[in-house]
Amino acid sequence: MVKSTSLALAVFAGLLAAPAFAQDVPNLKIYTYDGFAAEWGPGPGLKAGFEAICKCTVDFVAADSSIGTLRRVQLEGATTEADLIVGLDTAIAGEARDTGLFAEHNFYFDELTLPYGWTDKNFVPFDYAHFAFVYDSDKVANPPKSFEELIAMPDDFKIVIQDPRSATPGLGLVLWIKAAYGDRAPEIWAGLKPHILTVTREWSESYNLFLEGEADMALSYTTSPAYHIVEEDDDTIKAALFTEGHFAQTEVAGVLRSSKHQELAFQFLDYLTSADAQKIIPTTNWMFPVIDLGYELNPAFGTLPQPEKTLTLPEAEIEANSAAWIDEMLKAIQ
Repeated sequence: MVKSTSLALAVFAGLLAAPAFAQDVPNLKIYTYDGFAAEWGPGPGLKAGFEAICKCTVDFVAADSSIGTLRRVQLEGATTEADLIVGLDTAIAGEARDTGLFAEHNFYFDELTLPYGWTDKNFVPFDYAHFAFVYDSDKVANPPKSFEELIAMPDDFKIVIQDPRSATPGLGLVLWIKAAYGDRAPEIWAGLKPHILTVTREWSESYNLFLEGEADMALSYTTSPAYHIVEEDDDTIKAALFTEGHFAQTEVAGVLRSSKHQELAFQFLDYLTSADAQKIIPTTNWMFPVIDLGYELNPAFGTLPQPEKTLTLPEAEIEANSAAWIDEMLKAIQ
């Protein structure tokens, strides 16, 4: 009887203590885009990996795009519940920094494998790839090797692209053409107009149109073929390399000044660039890691041809002119 009573009291005490213990565990809230947080994306693996070492819980809150995550935190301001954003990219990093909502970090980046150096004090990179048009080599035997060759294709050769106001690849294409052609950009856009089947709001819409055979090429990434190789054992989807060079997208993460768990948020950034986290990203987000994974990188990525030239634009120039460049593009293709 004494043992039973003691056990009952211990169980009762445990039940009382459980809610208090749960409340003591910090919850890290991360804003990101829907593909990152999806069950097939890197979010679940990163959540499990970080929770195993942080004595915390992680919640990903998804928007329809990385641009959407920035707009949401801009609306919420200092009252946002988010501790950090994962999935902004270098095209909108300047705008994000100018909001004043992001804290500075103290990380060093001497082991990154990006195609260019990294010194940003607000944002930490976690993956990258170059923008490219992908095609099915069974259907397109001789893909264009430049924007000018694409323009010269018959008018029934169609491409699908994304809206730069809502999708980061769409904005990336605007920057790519501007970096390659400068003041000739409106001429290039006008030349592309007959080939543009449609401009979709998000990447997934246009990529699905391409996979369904509605278009000959889709704006995507040099790493997109890796998905088809790994998941479908299909090596017919390829990225067309252009002689002008390609613009790179680097995805970044940043901690919000208003975070109630800043130390924990910075620990997540540190984890995000660790080997344990980086080996999750390539075959879930289908981008290159930012560190050398050696044999742990799926060999499919080693088979992907990469541009010989990486195009860039100064961040200040992007921030000052991107709205005008988008208007320039829309005017040319409408």
